[in-house]
Amino acid sequence: MNWRNWNFLLHRDIGYACIGLTLIYALSGIAVNHVRDWNPNYRVERVAAQIMPRQFSGVVTDAMVRGMLQELGEEKVPESVFQPDPETLWAFIDGRRISIHFPSGTVEHERFDRRPFWYPLNFLHLNHPKQAWTWVADIYAAALLVLAITGFLMLPRDLRLRKRALILTGFGILLPVLALALFY
Repeated sequence: MNWRNWNFLLHRDIGYACIGLTLIYALSGIAVNHVRDWNPNYRVERVAAQIMPRQFSGVVTDAMVRGMLQELGEEKVPESVFQPDPETLWAFIDGRRISIHFPSGTVEHERFDRRPFWYPLNFLHLNHPKQAWTWVADIYAAALLVLAITGFLMLPRDLRLRKRALILTGFGILLPVLALALFY
């Protein structure tokens, strides 16, 4: 067997091994690129409510929090409470965020549910598991390098097809260089 056959076999077999990871990274990459348009990890459900407005601005006591939550009919104790500003309170209960604006009495309940398909893909893509998954991601990146090199070495013997392959390869290299020049 000559080197071209070995190159082809290596390219083919590594390519097959990379299919699953390529699908995960490609789909997740598209989703993560559009986080401004939608939340790929969580489905957010919002419900509005109203309580009596309060002319209060300052640090809220536990008793005041309980009183506002009782006014909403909320019986559970918050897991945590946060005041992003003097006129607003966030209470976190059972995967929900209850936001209360004191002067207007406006309340917004937000529930966050993990998206069953997208959350796991993005979890892996963004390397949240760390540890062993970092090695998997590094091996995958190295495999992609081998695929790029072995793919390039498969230049056809036909001069017309070789010219086309070189033009496409040049375009593939030029595209990120132009993006860096324009956006970096």
